[in-house]
Amino acid sequence: MKVLSTLISSLTLLSLNVVGLSQVQAQQQGFQFQSVPVTLFGNGCPSGNAQASLKGDILSVTLPSFEATALPPKVVSKSCSLRIGLNVPAGYRVKPINITYRGFANVPQGGSGDLRTRLVFQGKDVPNSSNNPNATFPSGFYGGWRKDVAITPDAINACTVPINSVFGINTTLIARATNAVGGQTKVRIDNGYQIKFTFTRC
Repeated sequence: MKVLSTLISSLTLLSLNVVGLSQVQAQQQGFQFQSVPVTLFGNGCPSGNAQASLKGDILSVTLPSFEATALPPKVVSKSCSLRIGLNVPAGYRVKPINITYRGFANVPQGGSGDLRTRLVFQGKDVPNSSNNPNATFPSGFYGGWRKDVAITPDAINACTVPINSVFGINTTLIARATNAVGGQTKVRIDNGYQIKFTFTRC
């Protein structure tokens, strides 16, 4: 009887482990948006189509380099706005929690540059909870830069019905070469943006 009881306990434990493993595997398979259309508009948007791909909890929006370049004594401002469609299936709460983007700036003596970014989600400006999404590049700056910004928007609540929403990224690059000595001022964003999401089953 003791052997039978031990066998039953072992089978029960195995069954629970299989159920737990199945749940973990289901979570690892990850959430998938039904579609992620991306549109671009603005005087600085690069030619070609932006592409979006979701891997795990990171949505990567890839586009060719976006830059502002000014020769002395000019000031050049370039803007590009992205609108990313998020089609959320029923049964989930979804929200972006972080955005990462990087680029390069070359600012000669006497020049300066600026990066201005405004994020919009579900029709509202997105508050950031830590790093400033903007940047200033002073005279003499040369090299790569990176922004890693935690954000705190309200979640899309698609618990009962699917919801279509939009995440917007409005970016302006300003290159100033009014008093620059020794070359052009350049500010650019490379490759695009990475947006980290949380996906919670209702």
